[in-house]
Amino acid sequence: MRLLAVVGLLLAVGAMAAEPDFDVIIRHGTVYDGTGTAGTKGDVGVRADRIVSIGDLSQSTAKLEIDADGRAVAPGFINLLSQASWTFLTDSRSESDIRQGVTLEVLGEGVTMGPLNPSMRRETAAELEELDVQADWTTQRQYMELIQRRGVSPNIASFVGATSIRVHVLGRENRRATAAELQQMCTLVREAMQDGAFGVTSAVQYAPAIYADTDELVALASEAARFGGSYISHMRSEGAQLLEAVDEVIEIAERARLPVAIYHLKAFGAPNWPKMSTVIDRITAARARGLQVTANMYPYPAAFTGLDLTMPPWVQEGGNAAWIARLRDPTIRERVVREMGSPGQGWSNALHDAGSPDKLLILGAHQPSLRRWLGKTIGEVARERQVSPEHAIVDLVIEEGGRLQVAYFAMSEENVRLQLRQPWMSLGSDGDSRAAEGASLQRSAHPRDYGTFARVLGKYVREERVLSLADAIHRMSGLPAMTLGLRDRGTLRVGNYADLVVFDPVTVADRATFQQPHRYATGVTSVFVNGVQVISDGNHTGAKPGRFVSSQSSTSRRATGLIHVRH
Repeated sequence: MRLLAVVGLLLAVGAMAAEPDFDVIIRHGTVYDGTGTAGTKGDVGVRADRIVSIGDLSQSTAKLEIDADGRAVAPGFINLLSQASWTFLTDSRSESDIRQGVTLEVLGEGVTMGPLNPSMRRETAAELEELDVQADWTTQRQYMELIQRRGVSPNIASFVGATSIRVHVLGRENRRATAAELQQMCTLVREAMQDGAFGVTSAVQYAPAIYADTDELVALASEAARFGGSYISHMRSEGAQLLEAVDEVIEIAERARLPVAIYHLKAFGAPNWPKMSTVIDRITAARARGLQVTANMYPYPAAFTGLDLTMPPWVQEGGNAAWIARLRDPTIRERVVREMGSPGQGWSNALHDAGSPDKLLILGAHQPSLRRWLGKTIGEVARERQVSPEHAIVDLVIEEGGRLQVAYFAMSEENVRLQLRQPWMSLGSDGDSRAAEGASLQRSAHPRDYGTFARVLGKYVREERVLSLADAIHRMSGLPAMTLGLRDRGTLRVGNYADLVVFDPVTVADRATFQQPHRYATGVTSVFVNGVQVISDGNHTGAKPGRFVSSQSSTSRRATGLIHVRH
């Protein structure tokens, strides 16, 4: 009997000895920790959803072992400006981004999926009918939790949109908020922050957000600051009033006493290109005064937005239906056309700033009758229709019943390089995260949807050496994590969540172009989200381990007010 007990004990010990040390080991890679320091050869051990060891693990075993010899191993990349809110409702694999190594999508640019009042909820439900999705949420948190329950490949986080807050209280009216209305708006921000938002975002170049004055934005930002949040803005102008717009963002940082950032920083239009050096000087000076001012960008010389930016904000008051109705009035139409042909007075005229209607390339149209113009410039449409560019735009907007999606080739490659060199610059695609298949192929796309992160690693690191590989990885991981106040994501450290990307620095590249935008990037071989492999040998595994990352969870921090920045 005693012999049997001893044998049993030996068998048990043998079974325990055979148990692997880790769930995953990534071996022989060059490990970059996301802080900007040079990479070092080593192994990374993962157990469950955490990184538990970094170093020499040659004597250890794992259930899954990956040979990363010749490859870089880095923290998963953070997309600081993702427009994937609608995409995630129908396809949450996040193929175009996760194939580049993006493991956290940060949602929200002015408009967010909440908070919704009854009228906004009806509008959202109507838009979702085409997608066969029910709008059964009211707050942004409820939307985020819905996406998590349904399954999503990357992690997701969100700000709350100042546009949504304003529409919730004031509708789309062009007026100043009353004291009572502003208090109601601040209450909505407070509730969103308690629900896990990382701060307030604005897109004050567009109606109805443009109707908000600086005092309103300061009030909303101040409410976010009470919870350690930040303020990020698509500024009032990226063209003629670029410097004034940057000054407003810095003023909000000073008055609301919180970190601020600029979405997709750019100098729009050739006459404004020289202003980028002044923009950088002003941001650098603000940081030297102790303000935390940062920015993000996408590495392309063309923007992608609607034709609404070519028209004065007053004609857009009340939303699409009111806008189109006004444009049909001959007297109003002629006034709009006159204003479109001159610099914007108190607004940023994208047609004027771009310099030529041939720099506006039509990429997306909802109405089938307008799809014949895809790939044509506004100049070409005007010449074929034998009307002025301004009249052609008005006609197209009326026929589309809304914005019409256009690429504006109005930025400088030299400025792209200059911006990438700034130590406070992160990356944000400002695009969808989608699959290059099915219905997605019928929708408009900018190559940034598929190539933002890979383009930096391939074109600007490997080919042009604008910045080092370690620095580029920092801009995509550690820096945006610091901007968000995340403690245990964005850097490759023991105890952090196992959001990891393995890629080949020699082959990583973007392949999407304006002519063929639906093309995946190459060179990323493995991606892990919360310790689960989502990309294996460059292909999606179908896994959806993503989580809702809340600002109020234990994974994030930010002390109220200003925080220390690295210059």
